[in-house]
Amino acid sequence: MKILDKYILKSFLGPFFATFFIILFVLVMQAVWFFFDQIAGKGITFDIILKFIYYASLIVLSQALPIAILLSSIMTLGNLSEKYEFAAAKSAGISLPRIVRSLIVFAIFISAANFLISNYVYPYANLKIINLKLNIKKKQPALALVPGSFNSEIPNYQIKFDEKYGEESNLLKNVLIYDLSERKGNKKIITAKKGKIVSEEGSRYMTLVLNDGHFFENHIKQNTTYQDKKKMPASYADFEEYTINIDVSALDNDDLDKENYTKNFNMLSLKQLKDTVPTLKQNYDEYINGRAKTLGLDVRVNDLHKYPDSLINKKLSPIILDNFELKQQTNVLSTALAKVERSINNVKNNKESLKQRRKVLNLYDVEFYNRVALSLSCILLFFIGAPLGSIIRKGGFGLPMILAIAIYVVYFFTNSFGKNLAEESSVSAIVGSWIAVLALLPFAIFLTIRASKDKGLFDINSFLSPIINFFKNLFSKKNKAI
Repeated sequence: MKILDKYILKSFLGPFFATFFIILFVLVMQAVWFFFDQIAGKGITFDIILKFIYYASLIVLSQALPIAILLSSIMTLGNLSEKYEFAAAKSAGISLPRIVRSLIVFAIFISAANFLISNYVYPYANLKIINLKLNIKKKQPALALVPGSFNSEIPNYQIKFDEKYGEESNLLKNVLIYDLSERKGNKKIITAKKGKIVSEEGSRYMTLVLNDGHFFENHIKQNTTYQDKKKMPASYADFEEYTINIDVSALDNDDLDKENYTKNFNMLSLKQLKDTVPTLKQNYDEYINGRAKTLGLDVRVNDLHKYPDSLINKKLSPIILDNFELKQQTNVLSTALAKVERSINNVKNNKESLKQRRKVLNLYDVEFYNRVALSLSCILLFFIGAPLGSIIRKGGFGLPMILAIAIYVVYFFTNSFGKNLAEESSVSAIVGSWIAVLALLPFAIFLTIRASKDKGLFDINSFLSPIINFFKNLFSKKNKAI
């Protein structure tokens, strides 16, 4: 390696590692902050928090590297330009591509490292942190309760509520509880307008205090006939306050490192995603074909046949209803209307299921292409940051930081927008994953060309001079004609 390459690389590595660890710290704290308000004061030990921080660090590694490459390239080349070191190198006949050759090799190396991190470290960290979150929630049942859907994590109970609020998020609104402790199905139902979760650290019980509610229990014995079941009594009552003590000691036996979920899209490597996607597509196609066959049977498509002319009864009217009497016409139309309405309801009922299946398939597809695009973003952002730094000629954390944040925000939101479009099937997975790279690639080429020619970011004269010359030539021709 030549002296120039060593000097440029040494000048780059200091800002790179400094910005990398700063960005990594910020991203980890952001990830921890989202989860910390749920675990604070819930008896979670310090070693579990350290585990969470460790896995969160591994997850955001692949995001921190592109930002660090972008920011450090702007800072380094801006600093070299500000000190006129670039001017000295160019006066010696050394071009910009030759000056940054070692940095290009380093950016390619970081891109390859980012690919390996995305393919192996990122899935492993997601596997660990998602299972850790779920196991923590099982250890602390109050955390496991999620508003808007039935919660079945708590043994022998299914609990649903509209909202969780309060300083400790232990107050519930519009509570519905199915008590399954007697193993006889949903025979005991409790509803309440308000509820409160009371749980103490180390206690084997979680207490639910319900207010302003209704209690209903249907008393049905085993081996009872249907007619006798209809005669069986039921008990019901209104209450102002009702307390339920739920034994949650069985949850304490769960290991926090236990891996119950291993097949989520962000837990798989590229090879595993490539093997999983065809199976998901096949299942999706089978589901579509099954729904199509059901719809065809509903409207009796198989009963529609094309008859040869020789079999057509000439006395029949081509307008089908004219061949029936008025009462028969009414029956035909009623039957047709009922079948159409049934078919429409069938489609509506399966619409959400179809959308959800397609979205799950899209998530796996998008994840596959996005990891490759994210790895190559290191090279892309370097070819934006390096030319930009040499053009603005400013080092340090001031202007370079503002420019880096602005560029990465554009990249991040464009990437998120593309992924959302792909997940909703508005665009293909490959287009949605690569839309951010394709959007910023022309900007990178433009900056690289401008920096190589030692031109400013925007040369107004270069845009105005053709227009001015056009009008000068136009008026000079008119004057000659006069």
